[in-house]
Amino acid sequence: MVLAALRSGRHVLLEGPPGTGKSTLLRNLADGMGAGFEFVEGTAELTPARLVGHFDPATVLTEGYAPEVFVDGPLLRAMRSGALLYVEEINRVPEETLNTLVTVMSEREIVVPRLGRVAAEPGFRLVAAMNPFDAVGTGRISGAVMDRVCRLTFGYQSAEEEVDIVARETGGAGDVPLAAVVEMVRATREHPDLRSGSSVRGAIDMVLVAAELVSIRGGGGVPLDAALVALSGRVRVREGSARTAEEIITELWERHLAPAETSRTSGEGDPGKVNGRTARPAG
Repeated sequence: MVLAALRSGRHVLLEGPPGTGKSTLLRNLADGMGAGFEFVEGTAELTPARLVGHFDPATVLTEGYAPEVFVDGPLLRAMRSGALLYVEEINRVPEETLNTLVTVMSEREIVVPRLGRVAAEPGFRLVAAMNPFDAVGTGRISGAVMDRVCRLTFGYQSAEEEVDIVARETGGAGDVPLAAVVEMVRATREHPDLRSGSSVRGAIDMVLVAAELVSIRGGGGVPLDAALVALSGRVRVREGSARTAEEIITELWERHLAPAETSRTSGEGDPGKVNGRTARPAG
């Protein structure tokens, strides 16, 4: 779908939670199409000048507002070279900056004060990615922008695909049970006390950290510490919940990864305790 939209010259919006492969997909498509690629990180600090470009102040004092003094931003670089402009997390970008893109998307040109008209070369397209609207720090995209893009939604990969991704990114990581790690990470996305769970990146980090901890300490499996370190910063606890992220991760670790003897001796009735003590990451 993305390839068809890009080949037809359309601008594209990719919507989905973090870690679902939006950037990876687009980079691979750009390589396969032989297209240039300009990357823009969408933040609240992305001003129109940072996106479009600016006149170099020091040179302007000596040479004036000459075209050669202008420093192209990623938008003009993509337009002049007929490349893809990829704006990551576009729903974190200020509305003033987004308005700069509206005319470019419709007319394929922009007029820059003191520089003049810049037309886009064939092949220029805007591709934007966004997290779901209710994610922290996000805002709504205006109708003017949405009316000019083809929107595709992304979900998480299947369990089998996530196991393949983790295996590829970690090299297997010894005896760490990849399928069980992936199953635990996927469970964070459906836990009633969590507003949002972890992407496959959490599983990758957990496997790598677990392998190193086993190498340092000996033993096997996936230590609780590895799960806490890899996931506690990635999940978001639902407002109103009395539980901490560490307690929820400990519960899921006991359910999916704890050795049998640990599960039997863990604190009864309290999923935040292991061996009767509140779990905390080492170090």
